[in-house]
Amino acid sequence: MLPKGFDHAQVDPKWYAYWEEIGAFRADPASGRPRFSMVLPPPNVTGSLHIGHALNHTLPDIIVRWKRMQGLDVLWLPGTDHAGIATQNVVEKQLAKEGKTRDELGREAFEARVWEWVRQSHDTITGQMRKLGDSVDWSRERFTLDEPLSRAVRREFVSLYRDGLIYRDQYIVNWCPRCRTALSDLEVVHRETAGKLYYVRYPRVDGDGFLVVATTRPETMLGDTAVAVNPEDERNRHLVGARLRLPIVGREIPVIADAFVDPQFGTGAVKVTPAHDPNDFAMGKRHSLPEIAVIGEDGRMTAAAGAYTGLDRTKARAAIVEALERQGLLERVDDHRHAVGHCERCSTVVEPLISLQWWVKIAPLASEAIRAVEEGRIRFVPANWTKTYNEWMTNIHDWCISRQLWWGHRIPAWYCDTCGEMIVAEDTPAACACGGPLRQETDVLDTWFSSGLWPFSTLGWPDDTDDLRHYYPTDLLVTGFDIIFFWVARMIMLGLRFAGDVPFRDVYITALVRDAQGQKMSKSKGNVVDPLQLMDEIGADALRFTLAAMASPGMDIALSEGRLTGYRQFINKIWNASRFLLMNLGDDPARLPVPAFEGLALIHRWILHRVSVLARELEAALTEYRFDVAAHQVYHFFWHEYADWYIEMVKPHLQATGAERDEAIAVLLDVHDRVLRMLHPFIPFVTEEIWQTIPKRRDDGLARDGVHQTIARATFPTYEAGWIDERAAAAMTLIQDVTTAIRTARAERGVPPSRKLTALIDGAAPDDRQILTDGAAYIKRLAGLDELTLVERVPRSPDTVRQVVGRLQVHIPLAGIVDREAEQERIRRELARLDKQLTGVQAKLANPDFRERADPEVVEETTRQHHELGEQREKLTRILAELVG
Repeated sequence: MLPKGFDHAQVDPKWYAYWEEIGAFRADPASGRPRFSMVLPPPNVTGSLHIGHALNHTLPDIIVRWKRMQGLDVLWLPGTDHAGIATQNVVEKQLAKEGKTRDELGREAFEARVWEWVRQSHDTITGQMRKLGDSVDWSRERFTLDEPLSRAVRREFVSLYRDGLIYRDQYIVNWCPRCRTALSDLEVVHRETAGKLYYVRYPRVDGDGFLVVATTRPETMLGDTAVAVNPEDERNRHLVGARLRLPIVGREIPVIADAFVDPQFGTGAVKVTPAHDPNDFAMGKRHSLPEIAVIGEDGRMTAAAGAYTGLDRTKARAAIVEALERQGLLERVDDHRHAVGHCERCSTVVEPLISLQWWVKIAPLASEAIRAVEEGRIRFVPANWTKTYNEWMTNIHDWCISRQLWWGHRIPAWYCDTCGEMIVAEDTPAACACGGPLRQETDVLDTWFSSGLWPFSTLGWPDDTDDLRHYYPTDLLVTGFDIIFFWVARMIMLGLRFAGDVPFRDVYITALVRDAQGQKMSKSKGNVVDPLQLMDEIGADALRFTLAAMASPGMDIALSEGRLTGYRQFINKIWNASRFLLMNLGDDPARLPVPAFEGLALIHRWILHRVSVLARELEAALTEYRFDVAAHQVYHFFWHEYADWYIEMVKPHLQATGAERDEAIAVLLDVHDRVLRMLHPFIPFVTEEIWQTIPKRRDDGLARDGVHQTIARATFPTYEAGWIDERAAAAMTLIQDVTTAIRTARAERGVPPSRKLTALIDGAAPDDRQILTDGAAYIKRLAGLDELTLVERVPRSPDTVRQVVGRLQVHIPLAGIVDREAEQERIRRELARLDKQLTGVQAKLANPDFRERADPEVVEETTRQHHELGEQREKLTRILAELVG
């Protein structure tokens, strides 16, 4: 017997430990069963999982649990990512609090300190995964710095290098002065910033006045090597070839013509600083301009900056502006909003610098990846992400893969200082061919260079393993939209290159989880939801079901306390219905088969029909990754059909004896078992706890492949064609509609539940009369009637409530039961209260200031309130009219 309440804190860890003990989630390539495989996007070992992770773990877990219950050999491979720059930043911040730096520790000691953190973070993350119910195969867990995966990375690097797709060159990069490393374009966040536009006079060498140049970064002008104008700009094209005196520095620089210049920006003349702007760098290459770096990797001015050497770049800006003003060369300063690049990890303003880096020549890889999606070998869900993917891949640039960090995969390249030779190899060479000593490249690889191999390196590549042959390509990837380009695109390119096929067939892109007001969660706003805390409060099942029910394709999730609480109540509803079942089994809980369908009572045929239809609906919804639709369907069935109607209607049958009771028990048990199995992928813990208590038939086949009995390996219910009975469904709909109409009339007129009523029904066709006659006992019991009569015609009376149900009219006499005068007065008072509320809401909505200045969420809530008040008023007005007669 189940206890009175569901205690998730006691139940959840018990069953997860049991699943691990019996190997419920272990894949078996030798099983001979059809396979389904997925890899878990490896969480970064930077702390703990957030609410977005909870969504991105719940949805794939629903799929793999469903597939496993369908009898497939399922692999869901877990692991974690070393997350180079992110993890290094975490540890460096810890050291800073201790007054230390990584340089003081040295590389070896620093790496040891990072490993300590990694182990701690790993344990936190995997603990959260177990708490959430992730049904991953822990026996195959991987870490991106595991030696087998590191060997795969070295093979990848050496192969691309030998094929001419990796090269080392000086190029302008995004540089973070705080992290002291190059960043890819994807690691730079551009934020709208309130800045200034400085108009600076550049004197002409011939003494014929000035050319005014507009710039947002006067501190970089010390490195100018030209001023450019658009050749089609009539204002300035006559100056092409003229020479200017660079303010402060005094160096002569030319005026050049380049079509890249936007004539609408500033004065149409722009400074060209090839060492500190990517567009200027490209322009400098086109015009063979020198490159003068005046800002260094530490964000301070270099020796080339003259008197400003050593100044922080922001302080240098202020000093240079002051000098320009003092020399009469600052014409004016305007306010100017523009996008400024910031480091994704530490939010420092990024500095474009020319640097010697390692690069992947990306175009040859990208073309194959574009073709794979165009040919339908990979499908994005929702489909609109296909366009986003194609646009980005079409305009992709070479990939900077080197990072000036200590944590990560060191680049497998060695340099000989004796002869200048560079060796790229998978294994560490002993010495240079000239006999000279070798030193390894100090840079590490971009994190995504290793995680791009994740779908096949985790299966044993570059070795030819059973797992690789059996489980690659994987079937599905569930991931967030924010890493389509970081990760998804690179997995596709590298999978095609090295594994010979796409890494997955479907890519399901999840939405963003926001707060109840639809705001993005952030620590600064104080609206971050901790999934660990939520699971402690309401349990993993309630959190999982909430996320699934709200996962509508293409729509962000506004996570509210109301929805979480509502689905926690759903868990309670399942628990209480299960207790009812078990309490009614009696002393002999033997599991009997369902009797022949044709001879069953109407309510049994109806519920078996509905549970069979539900199985078909869930199959369709989950096949298309409509988690929201599937959750709604099973929720509606359990609460509003099975619990609210069938359980209430079956109670008299359970009180009977003999065949009637046996029939009721058999159907009740079968349906309850089926719906528990349907619910299991969504809410695994509570369903396992309940399922273990209900009787099983010996022919269930639940110990498949030697695995102990667990609902996680039970068969997922399927459509039963022999149970489809549309006539039973139509009959039940009529009984439900009549019952609901009477219940509504009672509630609207304030009739106490204990007061029995009489109902008269006219207008029933012969088929409907038979249904209502056969179902009269159900209607009387559920609607609180002592009499239900089918008549030809009922005279109108102000003391009789009339409810229309399709072609029928249901009449409920209330004379002597409801005081019409008192009820009219009550409704008039309620209408007056509603009118007062409506007037206030309408005035607010009619105020333009309110609509323009209030938060959109507040306006939306006020509009919804106006609609609901209007509906309440309309209903009360109708009831008042009926009472007046």
